[in-house]
Amino acid sequence: MSVLRNLEQRLSGLVEGTFGRVFRTEVGPVEISRRLTREMDQNVKVSLSRSYAPNEYVIWLSPEDRVRYEGVEDQVADELAGHLLEHARSERLTLVSRPVIEFGVDEALGLGEFGIETRVVRLDQIPAEEPPPEEPPPVAPPDSAQVREPLAAMPSRAIFEAEGRRFTISPAGAVIGRSSSCDVVLANPDVSRQHAQILCDDVQGWIVEDLGSTNGVVVNGGRVDGSLRLSNGDQIKLGPVSGHFEAR
Repeated sequence: MSVLRNLEQRLSGLVEGTFGRVFRTEVGPVEISRRLTREMDQNVKVSLSRSYAPNEYVIWLSPEDRVRYEGVEDQVADELAGHLLEHARSERLTLVSRPVIEFGVDEALGLGEFGIETRVVRLDQIPAEEPPPEEPPPVAPPDSAQVREPLAAMPSRAIFEAEGRRFTISPAGAVIGRSSSCDVVLANPDVSRQHAQILCDDVQGWIVEDLGSTNGVVVNGGRVDGSLRLSNGDQIKLGPVSGHFEAR
């Protein structure tokens, strides 16, 4: 916790007044940094001798929270990138470059809600040996459709709406339950502490998985036994709590 406290102190001192207003919402620097490190750990790709972590991240904010970041985005991104770099070093993870952090707006999010999207390093893109420092990375041909869209190849993120709130879910997935350690926290006491998870599978696409809950998972009226592939607009019940799934 000392590392996170130091990070929060540094961030809070960047811009007096303006920055203080940013974190009067639920989107605080410690919460963001925890989610960033969790996304880094969950998206590690292992080669023969190294563990590669993603190096590009987008923090999706509500329009209201995005406005509050005006004037301090570069400083916040730099501090969070430094925090990720320290985490990667401590966990012996390899980064192909210094972490790049961007901020985006998702109209479906409410004040205090946020999501994180990463670019996952594919194993077939990892070189067998480290290239010399002076050697530039490969450049796509001019007629390529990928001009410089770092996250264009990522699967679409999803929205899960329940209890009057919208939660952004990245392809790495989100655990849903009553415990405060979950990515999506539901207040109903009949929801298990870790009830279910929604994630994007490389083969099936978006799926929901029952994590051994007491009151079960139901999709469109049918009980889920293990896991089930999701479609846009599916209605998901976690015990007594009804939710709506939407792929973006």
